[in-house]
Amino acid sequence: MKLSTLVSQVVLSSLAAAAAIPGTHFGPFTVVSDAERRDLHQDVVTWDAHSLFIRGERAMIYSGEFHPFRLPVPSLWLDVFQKIKALGFNTVSFYVDWALLEAKEGDYRAEGIFDLDPFFKAAETAGIFLIARPGPYINAEVAGGGFPGRLQRLAGQLRTKSPDFLNATENYMSNIVPLIAKYQITNGGPVILYQAENEYSISNGRVPFPDGEYMQAVIDQARRFGIVVPIVNNDASKDGHNRPGTGAGGVDIYGYDAYPLAFDCSNPSFWRPDALPVDYHEVHMKNSPNTPFLINEFGGGSYDPYGGVGYEKCAALTNHEYERVFNKDTLAGGIGILSIYMLFGGTNWGNLGHSRGYTSYDYGSAIREDRYLDREKYSELKLEALFNRASPSYLLTTPGDLSTTRYTDNVNIAVTPLQSNGTGDYYVVRHSDYQLTTSASYKLRLPTSNGTITVPQTGGSLTLPGRDTKIHVTDYPVGNHTLQYCTAEIFTWQKAGDKTILVLYGGLGEIHELALRESHQVVLLAGHLISTTPSLVNTVISWTVDTQRQAVQINDLVIYLVDRNSAYNYWAPILPTNKNGNFGSTVMNPEAVIINGPYLVRSADVSGSTLNIQADFNKTTEFEVIGAPKGVSRLSINGKSTKFTKSKEGNWLAKPSITFPDVKLPDLKSLNWMSLDSLPELQPSYDDSDWTRAQNFTRNPVWPLSTPVSLYGSDYGYNTGALLFRGRFTATGGGGPSSLSLRTMGGLAFASSVWLDGVFVGATLAQANNDEANSTYTLPTLEPGTLHVLTIVVDNMGLNEDFVIGDEDMKRPRGILSYSLTNSDGSQTPIDSWKITGNLGGEDYKDHFRGPLNEGGLFAERQGYHQPNPPAVKFLDKTPFEQHDGAGIQFYTAKFTLDLPAHDYDIPLSFVFANSTSQPYHAFLYVNGFQFGKYISYLGPQTSFPVPEGIIDHSGENWVALAVWALDKGGATVPGLELQARQPVLTGRQPVEVVDSPRWRKRSDAY
Repeated sequence: MKLSTLVSQVVLSSLAAAAAIPGTHFGPFTVVSDAERRDLHQDVVTWDAHSLFIRGERAMIYSGEFHPFRLPVPSLWLDVFQKIKALGFNTVSFYVDWALLEAKEGDYRAEGIFDLDPFFKAAETAGIFLIARPGPYINAEVAGGGFPGRLQRLAGQLRTKSPDFLNATENYMSNIVPLIAKYQITNGGPVILYQAENEYSISNGRVPFPDGEYMQAVIDQARRFGIVVPIVNNDASKDGHNRPGTGAGGVDIYGYDAYPLAFDCSNPSFWRPDALPVDYHEVHMKNSPNTPFLINEFGGGSYDPYGGVGYEKCAALTNHEYERVFNKDTLAGGIGILSIYMLFGGTNWGNLGHSRGYTSYDYGSAIREDRYLDREKYSELKLEALFNRASPSYLLTTPGDLSTTRYTDNVNIAVTPLQSNGTGDYYVVRHSDYQLTTSASYKLRLPTSNGTITVPQTGGSLTLPGRDTKIHVTDYPVGNHTLQYCTAEIFTWQKAGDKTILVLYGGLGEIHELALRESHQVVLLAGHLISTTPSLVNTVISWTVDTQRQAVQINDLVIYLVDRNSAYNYWAPILPTNKNGNFGSTVMNPEAVIINGPYLVRSADVSGSTLNIQADFNKTTEFEVIGAPKGVSRLSINGKSTKFTKSKEGNWLAKPSITFPDVKLPDLKSLNWMSLDSLPELQPSYDDSDWTRAQNFTRNPVWPLSTPVSLYGSDYGYNTGALLFRGRFTATGGGGPSSLSLRTMGGLAFASSVWLDGVFVGATLAQANNDEANSTYTLPTLEPGTLHVLTIVVDNMGLNEDFVIGDEDMKRPRGILSYSLTNSDGSQTPIDSWKITGNLGGEDYKDHFRGPLNEGGLFAERQGYHQPNPPAVKFLDKTPFEQHDGAGIQFYTAKFTLDLPAHDYDIPLSFVFANSTSQPYHAFLYVNGFQFGKYISYLGPQTSFPVPEGIIDHSGENWVALAVWALDKGGATVPGLELQARQPVLTGRQPVEVVDSPRWRKRSDAY
């Protein structure tokens, strides 16, 4: 709704006042015309209506999302970058989480695992461009949407031009933005685009929206701190918010998010009939016709909540078939910048996630949480991205109207033409009903430079399998040749010495056909299912796709014809150039070498006469180099000279020595476990004098108190992990209190427990769909005049995000919202005093290395006992696999040693709980002091918790710890916990450096 004139004037006056405050820099706002934008700041990254230009070269941007904070091992960042580059992608989009860097106002900390310098340098090493997205708001399924918990106390409205909100962002932005600016491409770094804000798209109608002046303040802030590359946005509603030409708050390049199948993984085989967008080009032309079509976040998976179905079903929802249909649909819409969210998800370690997701942030991504590559969707992405990289003419095309009659003889086939002005056309072919799982046959009428041709010319029909999309080309340039048409899909093509190599693929048993413009002699190199039909005007080659590779040569053009599953084993690593180093020729059709065989090819380069390949192997395989660069005669794989022979086509064939170790892991049940009570607060002698006394006010402007004193964690700086409360009361007459009613809030899937004088009263179990709970507990008869103590534990599952502007959802408190002690006669007994505690120090958190969110308020955490080598004298010998009677929180820790061949092999490890719902408990998993798991026995779905090498020392001493919170008087036992390994991968990655995290030291102020 619109503000009245008076309210509008008040808001603008407040903003003007903010600009006048010393030390602030908001307003007046700078607004430039579209024409000025391209040349205002720099000329390295420019654009037109089709694409970016990078250093003058037209660039298709294939990007994937990867968050460094979700993989807290900096030496592994290059591993992920290389796996992304191997796909044919050239860019990574990344968030920065403000909450991890400035938990305490004015105290910005970005050292160790939070230092982003190695991230930028790893991107440079891999040859990956970056799209920076530092917020300050990021959403990202992280606690608070990236806002530090202290913003729950902020009087002004979040994500508005409220002066105190804008001022609150200043210290964070004044630190992170100059770092990003330092690594812009204009300074020789990898950053090519910068996103202002995040999904500033939806409002509750109670605040001005869209507020161009607010967005302009965010843009001006970025420019003031050094950003000169183009600024983009990501509209979650594709309604054109903050598009260029809209005055204040207009970005340089407009973009939006697209998640066609949304986020319900429960029925992954079901595709809604209205899910496939058919209006991409129309929407783009309406919103921003003079900039490239940009999708900042395209669904590459889904988040999954507690009680959900698990990430394997999210991976199935967005599997290889989804990619063939939905990803290629963006190409039919004329996409120029596409970013997949997520490409590598990682882990919500250390409480950094919000409560709508659990510890894993695997997301069903193409690269698994433990960095493994065994999902078919990874290989399908590679086919699509490498085709696009080899097809610069795509960026010069314009989408035409979708038709079921103009181009085919089957109305059940829909075709979208992408037509250029003589540089090659593309025809995107799918089922009219894209949900179909059955195949369809069709012939194509293709307009070419030699007129319209119906294909196949040599007989038979083309086949479109269910849930598939094919891209056929006409007048497509390949080196010195032009394909008049090709019905098979193109993997890539490369010039290699005096030859040009073209690799085509199709489904097994499919008939395919290609034609070259002129009549040529065709030489069969391999296979037997190929027929050729030369004529005066062209040469037609037809074949049936087979598991046996087929090959033909036409003058200097060698064409390999493979089935799609075989194509998955092919790679095309870019060769560095003197001009652009590891980036190669900036983006389109760079010089590369084609390799067949390995599990992964990370990189390739030439030194002297040697071709150096960094590759990974998960099985013994033949290694084939197709089209070795001119002037090389030696082969090195992972730094080892490798002998090879030559095939009759001239390809190099090698059989590298590949062996795999017998991985021996410790039996966790046999470790020397130590145990202690992590709820000593229940003991009558417990001294809580160092706890924080609850005060009779709140600084949360959205949630006024309904209790005499505030019992909100953030009012006292306790913004993460478990909260503990102690309340004292004197039993009164009227039969004494007979019941306790509580309204608690801890986020989705939170639990709470209550004790009276150390005796268990009851617990509220986690529910996947409720972030608050109303609970009533029956109390025993109490003698009037006697003093009693309530002890209450409430878990914080992560602060809410703040997606809807004006809702202030991030300010939903954590703790106790209301309570009552009701006597048997209906009267009330007051609670005389309350105390609260959370992580030791609150926003003055103790463990700067692991960050502000890693610890909660459990006794063992406050003491630091979850860290390596705690004092044994404080513990008893007991394992988590023994029954521990009674409700409470028991802490266990043990040491184990690994001796794995860490340098040559990548061996992902996971801690796996034996699933059991017989006893309700929550378990907090710590590995070498890092909280790497929250397991809920009765809710799930996560039972396996990957922990990356570098957090675990694969060649040394490690400590594992569990805090087991029994929610029933029957107590709990952990029925099983195992350390499991994946199939080892012989790897060419750089060695992993173990993060130098601190061991236990006595905390003088711990209580």
